[in-house]
Order: sequence, then structure tokens, then C-alpha cells
Amino acid sequence: MAGQTDEVDRIVGAWSTQRPDLDFSPLEVLSRVDRLSRHLDRARREAFRRSELEPWEWDVLSALRRAGEPFQLSPKQLLQQTLVSSGTMTNRIDRLVGRRLVRREADPDDGRSVLVTLTEEGRTRVDAAITRLVDAEALLLAALSRADRERLAGLLRKLSLGFDG
Repeated sequence: MAGQTDEVDRIVGAWSTQRPDLDFSPLEVLSRVDRLSRHLDRARREAFRRSELEPWEWDVLSALRRAGEPFQLSPKQLLQQTLVSSGTMTNRIDRLVGRRLVRREADPDDGRSVLVTLTEEGRTRVDAAITRLVDAEALLLAALSRADRERLAGLLRKLSLGFDG
């Protein structure tokens, strides 16, 4: 890869000529992250579309699927995992119930509460979507070896801990 240049190299080179007083190393990293994010967004949307899911539906269904058997969470737990408002979550659950991808059930431990449960159709869709997603993301990373992926994941984790913590 030495000697190869990309659009970010050209942009940084032009800026360096115009503003040699600035350190453009942050742009060298984060402009690439931004560009890669756009490719990732397109790949994810396509994986979800092929599974007949909207990205917001994926967020809810994947949270339920990751919960493991019996694939159910309270609306509050879903809120915590998807970071949307209570009203938005209620609307999303209503729409998913309408599509028969989830169902509401009484919480056996608290009759006043409900649990949202993934239906068989919902599980089929989310499983298809995750398979397509992993395949699409593997293609995006095809230029990297396993060791490069692990090194990059570690560096990105280190960076993201400053924001997620």
C-alpha cells in the first residue's frame, strides 16, 4: 500500500500547501473514518432492505434477538439499548406488532407491565439481516488481514472508550 494515495491524501496535501502552520494528522484519520462510515451506512441499509427491514426496525429486533431465549425485553430495556424516546419506542413497538415481527405479552412477574417478544417471523428477518450484514461488512474489510482487523479494532476501541465511557 506504500506509495498509494487516496482522496484524503489529496485533500490534506492541498491544505498543507495552503496552511503549513497546521497539523492535519487528525484529518488523515477522521476524514477516512467519515468516508468509510458512508460506505458502511450504504452496506447496512442494503442488508436491511434485502431482509425487508428499516434500520430502526433492525435496532429493535436485533436487541431482542441478542437477548437470547425467549427473545424478550421490557420497553424500558429496549429504550436503553436503542437510545430513543419513550414515545418513539411505543410507536416503533406498535408498528412492529402490526407487521407481526414482535408481540406484546404480559410480564408474568408484574401483571402491570408488558414484555416485547420477537415472533418467529421477526427472528427469521433479523437472522437473515445479520447474515447479510456480516457478509457485507466482511467485503468492506477485505483489504485487511485478520491481524490488521484486530489491530484496527483495538485502536478504534481505545478511541471510542473516550466517548462511550
